[in-house]
Amino acid sequence: MKIAIAGATGVVGRHTVAAAEAAGHDVVPLSRSAGHDILDAAATVAALDDVEALIDVTSVATIKEREAVEFFERGTRALLEAERLAGVPHHVALSIVGIDDIDDGYYAGKLAQERVLAAEHGAVDWTVLRATQFHEFAEQTLVRATVGPVTVAPKALVRTVAAREVGARLAELAAAPAVGRATDLAGPEQASLADLMRRMLQHDGARRRLVEARLPGAFGRGMASGALAGEPDADRGTITFDAWLDSPDHIRVI
Repeated sequence: MKIAIAGATGVVGRHTVAAAEAAGHDVVPLSRSAGHDILDAAATVAALDDVEALIDVTSVATIKEREAVEFFERGTRALLEAERLAGVPHHVALSIVGIDDIDDGYYAGKLAQERVLAAEHGAVDWTVLRATQFHEFAEQTLVRATVGPVTVAPKALVRTVAAREVGARLAELAAAPAVGRATDLAGPEQASLADLMRRMLQHDGARRRLVEARLPGAFGRGMASGALAGEPDADRGTITFDAWLDSPDHIRVI
């Protein structure tokens, strides 16, 4: 089967490519580094010859609502238009568990992406996988929230999952018929984000002062509420946070 992957070099994208190739699929990587602009639907069409499914794991490095919404709306519409023109029958998108009541910041962008897919239903059949935050989220937060010797951990109850397992699930879904909203995927253990970050610092032998603080607004309330940890009926990944720390997927950041 021929599968295109938009965002193929990102945190989840590289694992999605590896999983799809391991399953014997012919992968078409779509990324800026490979010269692809997903906002150019006409150009994307040329890369989708004989493609039977497209997996969208594109992302944008922002927490600003307007920027996130614009990126995901424009990108999703452009990919759907390219798929329609190329005759690609299945669009698979990655979203985030628990964001319905956190229509703010980056999460507002992911909700906008889901709404575009729902509104365009019929043009291309689609599947959405909502996953919890990745183990890599603790790594990313550690970098972004460190100023000098102090790191601020947003107050959040999470059930992080390995990006490797998310990529594998996306590859499985792409090879199957479209289902709309797929069963959510969550990690194997619940913890506070601050605890994960402390475990990472200890594992890496880094000395940092870590302070937990609740972020303001709907974004902060949603993170602290436990909504991002997912529901009990979600599928569970098997790679624990500590196992991930010991794997090559974890890169020491401090």
